Amino acid sequence: MVPIDSAPAPLSPAAETGTPPRAPTAILVVDDHDLLRLGVCALVQAQAASSGAHIEVFEAGNVADALALYETHQAAIGLVLLDLALPDTHGLSGLAEFRLRFPSARIVVLSGTGNTTLAQGVLALGAAAFLPKSADLKEVVSFIRACGLLDPLAGAAELPPPATPRALTGYAEFAHAGAWQELTPRQMQVLQWVLEGKANKEIAQLANLSEGTVKNHVSTILLLFGMRSRAQLISTLH
Repeated sequence: MVPIDSAPAPLSPAAETGTPPRAPTAILVVDDHDLLRLGVCALVQAQAASSGAHIEVFEAGNVADALALYETHQAAIGLVLLDLALPDTHGLSGLAEFRLRFPSARIVVLSGTGNTTLAQGVLALGAAAFLPKSADLKEVVSFIRACGLLDPLAGAAELPPPATPRALTGYAEFAHAGAWQELTPRQMQVLQWVLEGKANKEIAQLANLSEGTVKNHVSTILLLFGMRSRAQLISTLH
């Protein structure tokens, strides 16, 4: 039973007018290599033209520009193709920042590293898929099509299941599957600084924490990943 004093939730503009929300018609390609962005753009637009769809491709060479573009055009962008190795990122920091700012964004991570731990971390952080750059670009286009962005009649489709990189197919499970999911936002931040090679004192200054607190965070992170030292952690997650 609905309480008498409760009020119905306000309708969205689309609901008030009776018109359905516009389906996404664009993708955002984030990579610092011009050739890769050009290749994805050409393939996507060629596939879209053959099916009668219209799709716009936004491009960014770093996370800062990508976040600004997404903020402006998020209603149109149905998928973000995000490279991990960007000038203003380290490790998974770009993905983590994107997910923090825009938790509902559909993100497919492109990586030159087919590492099991990295792949698990990417999926645990909420990426829709992890695709190695060694794969054919047509596989990326196939994923975009599966999302409904290349079919003018499909609209916004449900995401296909997370993709396992071809080089990793056959593994029963990824290493450290639960570690990433156990990290708190603060521990994730500390982990990124550790991966950048920063000492506890530097991290304490950056995070406005005591060195003792930082040491406790680092110890917890090492325990979660089953590592004996910072060096082993950095070597494994890079």
